[in-house]
Amino acid sequence: MNDNNWHSLSIEDIFKRLESRESGLTGDEVNIRLKRYGRNEIERRGGRSPFEILLEQFRNMLMILLILAAIFSLYIGEIVDGSLIIIIVLLNAIFGFVQDYKAEKAIEDLRKLSSLKSTVLRDGKEVEIKSEDLVPGDIILLGEGDSISADARILWEKNLKVDESSLTGESVGVSKESKELPRETILAERKNMLFRGTSVLRGRGKAIVVRTGMLTELGKIARDIGSIKEEKTPFQMKMDALGKRMGIAIILISIFVAAVGIIAAEASPLKMILIAIALGVAAIPEGLPAVITLSLAMGARRMVERNALIRRLPVAEGLGSVDVICTDKTGTLTENMMTVKRLMIDGEFIEVSGVGYSTKGEFTRGGNTVNPKEIIPLLRAGFLCNNSKTGYDEDGNERFLGDPTETALLISGIKAGLDKKRLEKEYKRIDEIPFSSRRKMMSTIHDCKEGRVAFVKGAPEVVLDSCNRVYEKGVVKNLTDEMREDILKANEKLASDALRVIAIAYKAEPLGDNVEENLIFLGLQGMIDPPRTEVKQAINDCKSAGIRVIMITGDNVMTARAIASELGIGTKSMEGKNLDDLSNEELRKRVEEVDIFARVSPGHKYRILHALRENGHVVAMTGDGVNDAPAIKASDVGISMGIRGTDVAKQTSDIILLDDNFATIRNAIEEGRRIFDNVRKFVNYLLSCNLGEVLIVFIASFPFILGRPVIVLTAVQLLWINLLTDGLPALALGVDPAEPDILKRKPRSRSERVINRDIAYSIIFIGVAISVIVLLLFYEANPLENIAKAQTIAFTSLIVFELVRVQVIRQKEKLSIFSNKYLILALAISLLLQLMVLYTPLAGYFKVIPLDIGEWIRILAGLLVFYVLSLIFGAVVKGAR
Repeated sequence: MNDNNWHSLSIEDIFKRLESRESGLTGDEVNIRLKRYGRNEIERRGGRSPFEILLEQFRNMLMILLILAAIFSLYIGEIVDGSLIIIIVLLNAIFGFVQDYKAEKAIEDLRKLSSLKSTVLRDGKEVEIKSEDLVPGDIILLGEGDSISADARILWEKNLKVDESSLTGESVGVSKESKELPRETILAERKNMLFRGTSVLRGRGKAIVVRTGMLTELGKIARDIGSIKEEKTPFQMKMDALGKRMGIAIILISIFVAAVGIIAAEASPLKMILIAIALGVAAIPEGLPAVITLSLAMGARRMVERNALIRRLPVAEGLGSVDVICTDKTGTLTENMMTVKRLMIDGEFIEVSGVGYSTKGEFTRGGNTVNPKEIIPLLRAGFLCNNSKTGYDEDGNERFLGDPTETALLISGIKAGLDKKRLEKEYKRIDEIPFSSRRKMMSTIHDCKEGRVAFVKGAPEVVLDSCNRVYEKGVVKNLTDEMREDILKANEKLASDALRVIAIAYKAEPLGDNVEENLIFLGLQGMIDPPRTEVKQAINDCKSAGIRVIMITGDNVMTARAIASELGIGTKSMEGKNLDDLSNEELRKRVEEVDIFARVSPGHKYRILHALRENGHVVAMTGDGVNDAPAIKASDVGISMGIRGTDVAKQTSDIILLDDNFATIRNAIEEGRRIFDNVRKFVNYLLSCNLGEVLIVFIASFPFILGRPVIVLTAVQLLWINLLTDGLPALALGVDPAEPDILKRKPRSRSERVINRDIAYSIIFIGVAISVIVLLLFYEANPLENIAKAQTIAFTSLIVFELVRVQVIRQKEKLSIFSNKYLILALAISLLLQLMVLYTPLAGYFKVIPLDIGEWIRILAGLLVFYVLSLIFGAVVKGAR
């Protein structure tokens, strides 16, 4: 299907060449074509293969030096030391590989989860599928905001305009058409073609897929560009920079230790070089970026389980700084299952029963059943001025497809006995003026036996302004000022009851040049979208967390205020028309006071966001439409709706709410704070323990205590400590649960670093405490008489102290040791491995001896001192805040 001339063929020829039809492909045909053409994917280049990830573990300069030193040890006959160093280096490399591979895999899984959907015709039915499953010959259906996921030839379109800037660089939208074009037409002028990577700005259309995957125009560009290296996240770069700074300092210390040992103590140069290199490998947290990336990726996976899909990993930890959430109302704070509950027709209110999308219900007036014939004109207009329809999901279940408001109008008509297929035959649609946020109305034009007619629906005040007549009890009358006032009062009455109100009108021939002028008013349909039960608590949680919630909606201010009041958001409101009169400075003041912005346009939303950010707030902004994309993109955390959101909004956002639920934003913020806390915990843990190791070797290298430098820890022992304590326990910290009051803390500052002042003091204090206590235990064991015993005590006490250090860090957050089963397992495995080294033949290889009960008592006494000092330090720091 690599033909480049689809634009010049007739639609009949295209169907013939692709062996397709108007009703789409069958399931069997799709399966055959998936095998023939492959999945509709752009080959991702620049990713790391498992072998490349493994090789990267040995590209560290210290690792290379250590391997060379091990080889030299074997060469001169130090078989045990050389072999053990190689084994531990390999174990470290395997562990680093597992971390990196898991991070890469987790990120790739997230990328797959964020794949787009397409609506296609399969076996004559509308089905929503993953875009990767598109094949040549598929019939795709497109609407405003949809992304185009394959190259396709247009079969039919209505006011279709496409953004092709991602392909051509042209910022102006391109109007599309279905007629065939000359063969020589250049790519940028092929108006009957749709291309992968572009998106629908306006209108609707139907097209047939002609190329998928790497054969699309976008695929060709990707192939020409070749491999593109994926950049590290800002968070990773900060950690890399920290590691490099530490690395330089530790290398200098290592050189100093080796030089002092060789010159002052006349120790074996090889032994001192091995210790210096091992010290560098043990002290530099070279695995920290991988652990952090894995923690972020696993945290993002947990967010998916809570219905929040993170599209950019740094956002996961950045969520903790959010202090304002600007949220839509419909579907986010509410159920997004609009149900018409009340009609206003002929100056009277009529109640409508039924719940959600159930098509069962009755019409009553004052408790008496109403004959549906009385209200058919109103219901029929709402039924026909409507793009909602029935379709099927991937599992074959029938469901309503389309905007919830239009679905509610469709269902109210079905309750009155209207049949969609029959009405669409009687009133054949010939044109449509799509809804726009500027006009706040939509119109459709139909041919029927009485002639041509237009049906209009939209915001009551807007539609009413376009009406000069009214339909009452089968008679068209002039619309008087008194009637207009009564309709507006009825609208206010419905809105005050938290109903969303849609006004409906029509116009018969002659339609004139402007279809939406001189309309005949039919009535109002009031629908309700009740608040989600879990949202009120979520908003209370946000308030406790120092996060302000602002409602921004296109709905009537009275409806918005009723919902906001019920949920506890507040009642201070402002309408979009009043916002237009404010200067930027005035708006900056008002955004600090207003809880609800109603009847706003996407442009208003962007201004509100800009004002909040200028005031220093970190803002999360929700949106679902094409026009919401600028505000979503400009916000600190852009959030799109996974169910009703357009593809453009999803592609622009940082987070996609898979359930369109505000409570999920609360959950995501909680998860983001948890991720940041855990990153901070294992950075604190790794650096404080590594500093202790460096200080022990560094201090012991001076001759002022015993008259000459001593070797407290051998190279093999240092590497073993690094493997045992920097491995499983650090990873287990990454999955620590959230502290109980995590949502009662205020948002952290945007500029706050992982290593703040308290963490820096903690790292220094603990590093010094570990080194002093371990050295005291070492010297108390009289190393001049029994170096093996002293080294064993120092070696074991250091591991025990570091394992206990994990819980000391967690205790600050009121977390029980039993709250993290993975941490218990990690600590148990690490301790068990150390006991194996002490009490099995492995002891000879590590040059240690079994410890007796008295020696364990000394270590435990030192541990008690260390634990108490840690608690005192924590209390002092807490009191100083």
